[in-house]
Amino acid sequence: MGVPLAPDDAKWLVALLRDMAAQPQNLTAVCDEHDGVDRHLADALSALVLPLPDGPACDIGSGGGIPGLVLARVRPGVPHTLIEAEGRKAEWLRRASGRMPNVRVLHARTEDVATRQREAFALVTARAVAPPIPTLELAAPLVSRGGSLVVWTARDSAEAWDDAGAAAETLGFGVPAVTDVSPFADARRRLLRFEKHLRTPGTYPRRPGRATKRPLATGRHRAA
Repeated sequence: MGVPLAPDDAKWLVALLRDMAAQPQNLTAVCDEHDGVDRHLADALSALVLPLPDGPACDIGSGGGIPGLVLARVRPGVPHTLIEAEGRKAEWLRRASGRMPNVRVLHARTEDVATRQREAFALVTARAVAPPIPTLELAAPLVSRGGSLVVWTARDSAEAWDDAGAAAETLGFGVPAVTDVSPFADARRRLLRFEKHLRTPGTYPRRPGRATKRPLATGRHRAA
């Protein structure tokens, strides 16, 4: 996987991947195990090259647990909260996490959690959640001041993220640190780490669905 793992962790992660592929909840479109090791496990673990904070972590839109469950397994001393809005997927996450004492699964909308646990997490992770600007709005209220948001993306999406600069500033983030990674052959992946310098205004997050339907202005033009 490109990252040194304890044998028990590697075995557990591969078993997680097999369980994901066997589920009817559309947890993954990658059914080949070798591809899954690359595209899911290695991709999630690539975040370990970053200076991740040791405080409470939260993964939004957790789905099949990539990267939330993966990082929780290899960082057992860090409490992880996994947020998933779809009931069947949330139930699967609870079962898959088993007796992991550092994992809590919330069946809820991210916007609703953010109103109850505002700025409660030193680290928030987001992978394949939403377009750039909605992702920032969903995540920002959860990140503590001084904490970080880490987003997985492709290198060819740079322009879309460049357009998100004004929204990031509005939400309290600085300019992201960009780390290009190649967790598997021919991979052109990118990790964006946004540090939270200011508190997110209390008007965010807006009510569920608003971030996607009416995204914040990019700075080039106003949102419709």
